This record gives sequence, structure tokens and C-alpha cells, in this order.
Amino acid sequence: MDDKLFIIAIGGTGMRCLESFVHLCAAGMFDNKTIDILTLDTDQANGNKSRVENLIHKYNKVKTEGAQDPGGSPRTNTFFSAKLNLYRFATDYSSAHRLNYRVLTEVNSADAQARQDNRDLSDLFFDSQTVQDFDLSHGYRAQTHLGSLLMYHSIMEAAIKVKKGTEDVDRERPLTDFIQLINQNSGGARVFVFGSVFGGTGASSIPVIPLALKDALKVLTTGNNDLNLNNVKFGSTLLTDYFTFDMPDEQQLKKAKVIADSNNFALNSQAAMTFYDHDITVQNNYKMLYHIGWSMENADYSQDVSGEVVTGGEKQENACHLVELMSASAAYDFFTREDLSNTKAKYVFRSVEESAPGTLRLTGASFMGKDGPIFEERLGSLLSLSHIILSKYEGSRENSNGVENFLNDLKVRNVEDYEDITDEEARDISIYLQEFAYKFKNGKFIPGWLHQINKSINGSFIFSPEALSDNSQIISKVDPGAIYNDPRYHWRSSRFAIKKADSRFDKFIEMIKGKDALPNEEQGTTQKEKFLGHLFNAIIKSQQTSHLTQG
Repeated sequence: MDDKLFIIAIGGTGMRCLESFVHLCAAGMFDNKTIDILTLDTDQANGNKSRVENLIHKYNKVKTEGAQDPGGSPRTNTFFSAKLNLYRFATDYSSAHRLNYRVLTEVNSADAQARQDNRDLSDLFFDSQTVQDFDLSHGYRAQTHLGSLLMYHSIMEAAIKVKKGTEDVDRERPLTDFIQLINQNSGGARVFVFGSVFGGTGASSIPVIPLALKDALKVLTTGNNDLNLNNVKFGSTLLTDYFTFDMPDEQQLKKAKVIADSNNFALNSQAAMTFYDHDITVQNNYKMLYHIGWSMENADYSQDVSGEVVTGGEKQENACHLVELMSASAAYDFFTREDLSNTKAKYVFRSVEESAPGTLRLTGASFMGKDGPIFEERLGSLLSLSHIILSKYEGSRENSNGVENFLNDLKVRNVEDYEDITDEEARDISIYLQEFAYKFKNGKFIPGWLHQINKSINGSFIFSPEALSDNSQIISKVDPGAIYNDPRYHWRSSRFAIKKADSRFDKFIEMIKGKDALPNEEQGTTQKEKFLGHLFNAIIKSQQTSHLTQG
């Protein structure tokens, strides 16, 4: 039996890594898998957290077939093949007695001497003028010595609340349900953790997550169940610094008490890697640790027009980056790796080829090694579909439903198999493809995930510059059958065609109208699933890539 798969995304960086992971699921990289996902943060309103949770909601709307089938079923060899279940948990630091460490740890029931001892102990480890008093609702702000303590505390506190059952536990229930689900599958569970090691929330949480889940389960089961950390296989990214932001001015720093200084991120990364190399608890509780770094110029996330450094909340909605796609690829390696019998953590990395110093040359192998051709084929298939819907059938425009336009054209061409797909179902697919690729809002180009990834790269990616252009004139005329740098992936065209793009698309339509691309039951049973499976088959067969993916 295959292992049960779990993802935990922690902090803003972890959420963006999860975003890449979801798009790999949409491309069909996790066939026939049900994946349970926990988003874990201190900042309920965090923009990156909201964005990826909304993305999963849009993914599930594409897969859902009525109220009786929320999120659909896992499928094989098709787009959106994995089934995703989302659990959300954010610590509550909003009330007056939870705003900061000082009030959170105040022991009002103790006598004067005990309260003084508590304050003395806190002052020994945490600066009394800053660290103990900053607002915790925007994360731990590179204060990992404080963050690890508080994240462990918040997970244990949630378990205690749910066990008592005397309070409103709507906030805590998703976390404890997630923990119980891991326990139910503990004989064959793989848990992959997304987070950075140089910042706040993720860096604080990665070392304590396995033990926190183990101890929380003891609380939930009154000590009757113990999460066997030898059977539950944990893996994680060790993602070092790759972005920077402006320093706060004195006024903001005085008000906020503590703000992470991006100038220290490289030093933080070095200290973290030394810790991970020596810490026995981490060594014993993780099977695989994926060291992911960035040697180019760091991305600039100084985005707030008000002039203040964004510490969290709705404004923290940073663009996606190549290293996050590398992190999602690490999760793929962890979930597909056959041997995880090691008793101590293994550290792995994958080097990336340069075409010149400081200029990357990225292929599918850069991300997924021997499975690189599959990665290229499937990611490109989703990009081809995006250009069919968004470019050729104008689905990138506001109030335009590209999938509906395409279905109407298929009907004109005597393909009437999908007449019962509703306008709303068609729009759900169009909207997801906008998130994956691009859209226009008020006439302005809005880059989706893949365009953002491409923008972070100095060098060559798998796809042609035209296929990932932000110029409206260029992108509206992109040939969906010629999006790769490697011409071996280009769709067939007539030898005597005047315009190859038209000929390629005509042959693609012929493929849809024929029998070779018809979907099977493993790809889906509903009309919407069959439609996506049919398109998947036609694009894959048009690519002529069997010689690449089979050897």
C-alpha cells in the first residue's frame, strides 16, 4: 500500500512553496494521490496564506462535481489529478492577554515570588525591552528562540482545548483533526514541511513540529496513543535566504519593537544550518532535509507604498520565486522516493547548471532529476492549455470565459460531447488557469504563478520568452503548440502550411475529434473530468514526447 501524503506549510515562505506545489498538482505530477494539507501560521490575515488557501479552493472547484463530491476524486494521467484536502490553523494573538510574550506568560494565580521568578527567567532568555513586548500577530520576526517555544505552546494549547471540549474550538479543530489523521495512517505516513530557516515562523517551527504533533496526540488520546516518529516519515526544506527588503525607519521600529532585518538573513541561514547539522532531535525525527539556497541577487520584497516595512497581514503578498518551485520539487522527491528506512536525517541538494557565470540554464532535470522529462511534459501541457484558453480564446480578459468560448467553438466543429458543462464550471477552469499563467485587469497585465517564477530567473527556463511574455501583443498571439525552447516538444504541423500555428491547432482539433485522445475511466467519470482528460491526452500526443518521457 502506498504511503499517505501530508503537507505542512508554515509562514509566508512556506505558503509560497505550497503555491508551487498546488500548481504541480494541477499539472498532473501527483497522479492518483490524496494529499492532506495544513497551513500553519501566527498571522491569520497574511496575504500569502490567504492567496494559497484561495488557490486550493479554486483547484477544488475545478474538481468538484456537485455538493456530494466536494474536491472530487484522485485521478490518473490528467490535469488536477490529485485530490487536495485543506486544514487551516493560525495561533490567536489578537486578544489583550495574548498580544505579546510578556502578557501571554503572566501567571496571575501565582504568588509574588513565583511571578518574580517567572519574570527573571524570561529576562534571562528574552530581551525585556523588545522581544517580550512586540506584537506576535505578524509572526516571530526572526526571533526563533522565542518562536519555537511559542509554536510548540500553541499546538499543545490547541490540543488541550479540544480535549477539554469546554470552549469554542472551531479554530483549533482543523489542527487536531489533521494530527489524528496522521496518527490513523502512522504506519505509512509521509509528512513534508515547507518553511524557511532564516526568518521567523517557519524557522521557529521546523525543528519542533514532529515532537509537537507527537505530544499533542498524547493529550488528545489521554496518553493512550503515541505518534511513532520512526514510522511517520518527516521531510522538510532547509530554505536559506533569497529575498531582501528595506530597513524600517526609527519611528516604525520604535512602534513595532522588533522587525526582522534582512541584512542578517545570510547570517541567520549560516547559524540555522549549523544547528540542523548538530541537533540530535532534528537528526532523529526527520528522514530527509533538502538544502535549497540562492546564490544570485536576492529578490526585493520592499513593496509597501506607505514607506513602512511590511511585517505581515494582508499586505504581505509577495511574488513567487524559483526556489519555491525547487522546494515543491523536493516534496515530489520525498513523496516518490522508495527508500526512507534511514534512522538519521539525510541532507540532499541538487546543483543547477549555468550557461555562463550567474546565468542559469534550467531543464526539467534541474527540478526533478530523472523525472525531469515528465516535469517538462506536464508543466508544458498545462501552459499549452492556458494559452489555448487565455490567449486563443481570450480567457485572460475581464468578464471573458475562455473555456466557454472554446467549448462553443468545439460545438461548431461538431464536437458536442461536453455540452452539459455549465458556464460556471467552465469559468472555474478559466479562473484557475489565470492564477497559473496570467490575466488582464483594467487593461493591466497581471502575472500568474508561472510568469512570476520566470521573472525571478536570470537565464533560460524550459519555455520560450514569447510564451512567458508580459507584452499583451506578443502573448495574445502565442502559438500553444510551440511554447518550448526545445523544438522536439512542438506540435505536429502540416509540411505545406503557410502559418504553422494555425496548422498545429487544426491538427490538435483533429486529435480531439478522433479516437486516439479519448479519455478513459482512470482519468474521470464526470463530463468535466472527461473534458480535462481529453484535452490532456490531445496535448500530450500532439507534443510527440513519448521518446522523451519513456527513456
